[in-house]
Amino acid sequence: MSRTEQDFLGQREIADDIYYGVQTIRGKENFHITGIPMNQEPYFVKALGYVKKAAAMANRDLGAIDAKVADAIILGCDRVIAGDMMDQFVTDFIQGGAGTSTNMNANEVIANLALESLGFGKGDYQHVSPNDHVNYGQSTNDTYPTAFRLALILRLESYMTALRQLQEAFFAKGREFDRVLKMGRTHLQDAVPMSLGAEFRGWGTTIGEEVDRISEARALLREINLGATAIGTSVTAAVGYPKLAVRHLSALTGVDFVLAGDLVEATSDTGAYVQLSGVLKRTASKLTKICNDIRLLASGPRAGFNEINLPQLQPGSSIMPGKVNPVIPEVVNQTSFLVIGLDTTVTLAASAGQLQLNVMEPVISFALFFSIRTMERAVNSLRENCIVGITANEEHTRNMVLNSLGIVTVLKPLLGYKQCAEIAREGYKSGKSLHQIVVVERKLLTQEKWDEMFSFERLINPDLSE
Repeated sequence: MSRTEQDFLGQREIADDIYYGVQTIRGKENFHITGIPMNQEPYFVKALGYVKKAAAMANRDLGAIDAKVADAIILGCDRVIAGDMMDQFVTDFIQGGAGTSTNMNANEVIANLALESLGFGKGDYQHVSPNDHVNYGQSTNDTYPTAFRLALILRLESYMTALRQLQEAFFAKGREFDRVLKMGRTHLQDAVPMSLGAEFRGWGTTIGEEVDRISEARALLREINLGATAIGTSVTAAVGYPKLAVRHLSALTGVDFVLAGDLVEATSDTGAYVQLSGVLKRTASKLTKICNDIRLLASGPRAGFNEINLPQLQPGSSIMPGKVNPVIPEVVNQTSFLVIGLDTTVTLAASAGQLQLNVMEPVISFALFFSIRTMERAVNSLRENCIVGITANEEHTRNMVLNSLGIVTVLKPLLGYKQCAEIAREGYKSGKSLHQIVVVERKLLTQEKWDEMFSFERLINPDLSE
């Protein structure tokens, strides 16, 4: 069974079990770019359903479309929001037309659902039209970015949860390793002692900062241009539609949306996406640094730092027996590099807007959703498959501290910088320990004073005023 649909370019035969129509088919055929259809981002599909529902409710309230038709459209939107029609959203993420194919995909699916509920056949658009009814008082240029922003708000919630869980995993290790003495390093050289717990707590703190920055960027997404239609003048929209549609959308989603004060500006502006992408890049940069640190601290095991042990997940070499690699930090690094590169994509696409529209929003949407989705998976993997299973080589880290010349800094308040530098130089040349030079040979400190100065508490929280 099939039906014939027609647009101004001609006719197309469409299988009758398909809910999308001729314009979706053209978009599907024209844009096979990523191979990733819109249904791979369920939040975007649901967001389209919410936007179309809010529009139908506003148009019904204003008498712009017949109440019976509007109610049928609303029922169709509810099916989309519920996720029943995911397989019908088939347009590629990246497309020409500023998202028109995706907007028409939604319009056609919802129109055919509405027709079914009213007892008509699919494609009988004289009763419920994708353009004249579902899309009444709308344009791709306001519905696509509004749905995009809503979908980002919804998607970011689970990503922020993943970051919070990673933060807590670092804090838990911070508590576990609070009494593990180790050497802090600057320039990859011995600096002063610290606890391993403090290092993990620091990683947790820096991830917590990212959650705050994402919350700030997400707030910018609440400003929308729904009702702007083509360029911000609200042409074809009923009087009062923009504010009413935004009010309905807020009530439906629980998101406090704000109608942009200047709809012309808002229709071409993509600054909020640049801001969010920058925050994603910032988080990726921080995760890269953390994973590099973890790989260094776990290096060896016998010919490296060997301060911590990572969970052993898989054999690390096809030629070297027994070798195990830090595969999770490595894959998080690679994910971070991808996100950093996609930020450049967002920046370039945002700068490519011309006059009253930025037609590059589809690639911005692809870049942001791909970044968020892959980062969320990487963050969850880092926590589940790496951080929670890390153990410390406590005796080894303590011995490295006591054998290091870097701890001479602790003696600076007692002996002065010049004498400490001479002691460190002698140790470097002779290979002698600091204890050997200071206590045994030069007798600059008694054993009791040495033990006091180099107790765990004094090393971790030195009071250099004494």
